[in-house]
Amino acid sequence: MTKVIAWLNQKGGAGKTTGATNLACWLHQQGHRVLLVDLDPQGSASEWSETRDNEDDFPVVRMGTKIAKDLPRVAGGYDFVVVDGAPQISELAAPAVKAADVVLIPCQPSPFDIYSCATLVDLIEARQEVTDGRPKAAFIVSRVIKNTHLSREVREALSEYNLPIFESFTSQRVAYADCAKGGSVMDLPESDKARQEVEALGREVMEFING
Repeated sequence: MTKVIAWLNQKGGAGKTTGATNLACWLHQQGHRVLLVDLDPQGSASEWSETRDNEDDFPVVRMGTKIAKDLPRVAGGYDFVVVDGAPQISELAAPAVKAADVVLIPCQPSPFDIYSCATLVDLIEARQEVTDGRPKAAFIVSRVIKNTHLSREVREALSEYNLPIFESFTSQRVAYADCAKGGSVMDLPESDKARQEVEALGREVMEFING
C-alpha cells in the first residue's frame, strides 16, 4: 500500500525541499518505487528534478489544492509518495495534511521557527481527531549548527507541541547547498556526514511509519 510522506512547514527556508528530495533519493536507492510531488507554487522540487542527470530516477509531478483528490489517481504504482510542501499556511496545507499518511515538520533551531509551527500543528491535530490519528506527524530539527546548544534547546521547546521529535536531524552543511541544483547527498561517498544524516533520517522515517 502506498505511503504518502509530506514535508510541511509554513515558514520558508525550513528545509522542506532539501528533506523531501534527499529522502526521496534515499528511498529510491533502497529499491522502492518513489513519486515526488511538488506542491510549492515556486516549483523548487520540479526545478531540482529538471537539472538531474540520472536516467534511472523517479518522476516528479506538480500538484495543487486538489492533491487529496488527484493523488490516488497516480500513486497506485508507487511504494512511497514524498510531498514537498508549500511555504506558509495556505489553501495548500489542509489538502496536503488530508492526503498524507505521515507529516514531517522540519524546524530550524530558532524561536521564530518554533513559534511558526503552531498553526500547522493545530491543523494536523484537528485532522487526527476525525481520522483516528492519521496522519502521524513528527518534528525534524533541521540546519543544526555544530557545537552549539541550540539543538537541545529547540527540542525542549518543540516538546510543548506534544508531537514526537526525531532523533535524527540535518546540520548546516555545504553539501546540502551544493546538491540543491539537481543533486543529492545520496550521490556522495558513504563517509560523507550529510549522507549519513539522511540515511539515519530515512531509517527513522521507516521505523516511524511501521511502528
